[in-house]
Amino acid sequence: MTNLDQKNKQRKIHHIQNYDYSQNGAYFITIVTQNRTCRFGSIIDSEMVLNDAGSMVAQVFEEMPGVIPGLGIDPYQIMPNHIHAIFLIEHPVGSGLCARPKESEEPKPSLFDIVARFKSLTTNRYIQGVKNLGWPVFERRLWQRSFYEHVIRNERDHQAIVDYIVANPMNWEKDEEFKM
Repeated sequence: MTNLDQKNKQRKIHHIQNYDYSQNGAYFITIVTQNRTCRFGSIIDSEMVLNDAGSMVAQVFEEMPGVIPGLGIDPYQIMPNHIHAIFLIEHPVGSGLCARPKESEEPKPSLFDIVARFKSLTTNRYIQGVKNLGWPVFERRLWQRSFYEHVIRNERDHQAIVDYIVANPMNWEKDEEFKM
């Protein structure tokens, strides 16, 4: 990439300005591997077949709600070089009129904190897979720096996204992240 290309290529920010991404809600996310490298398995007969690295990512998805209070994940889809998920953030709102936050309470994690935790956990485990299991080495980082997010606003929006996530393996060759 030339210097001119680098100057013209700006990272697109899709986040809503001044929106509190730690508030209760449903968030659709897509995270892509660095250089769109296929690392998590293959699509065979329109089904995602996870390799060991893909199974590790699935395990992290399953563990995350136990690690981050108030987090639910439903559904998620691991693809060869990216993941889709709906993160449900559900923090308790309070226990009554006289309740006030405890001074020792930690701040509620935002969507960005949750994605950073997911990337950190999967990257560290992937590095262990490289060292101990011979997984392919990655250059500089496992995941791209940014990620796509969409605040789910209503049930119709939610159902359309669930349908998209579930159908993703069947539409792999049409996917903008498609790479052989």
